[in-house]
Amino acid sequence: QVQLVESGGGLVQAGGSLRLSCAASRSIFIGAMGWYRQAPGKQRELVASIPRLGTGTSYAGSVQGRFTISRDNAKNTVYLQMNSLKPEDTAAYYCAASILVTDTRNPRDYTYWGQGTQVTVSS
Repeated sequence: QVQLVESGGGLVQAGGSLRLSCAASRSIFIGAMGWYRQAPGKQRELVASIPRLGTGTSYAGSVQGRFTISRDNAKNTVYLQMNSLKPEDTAAYYCAASILVTDTRNPRDYTYWGQGTQVTVSS
């Protein structure tokens, strides 16, 4: 079984930055990777996704220009650099990895999910 281990969440003031990391527990072929988030009382939403080759990234409109997703295939790791954070970015953030497809924005295509890391942005 493969686990996705997330790190980097925490409490930050509005306008600050955080960098999330997510690494697979063992070496496997991973296709598409992505970050989702879920705030209390809201549905889980896609924040960003990245194909295996790294080009053709996709972002939610609310984070476009502030967040950057990247990956290191040699380390089976995906990152999310979050700048200019806003209180509305407060949520549990989950990484996801697919062994089925190399590029997707459909949560049903993801095989593995992280346990979630909390990001709290204070005003």
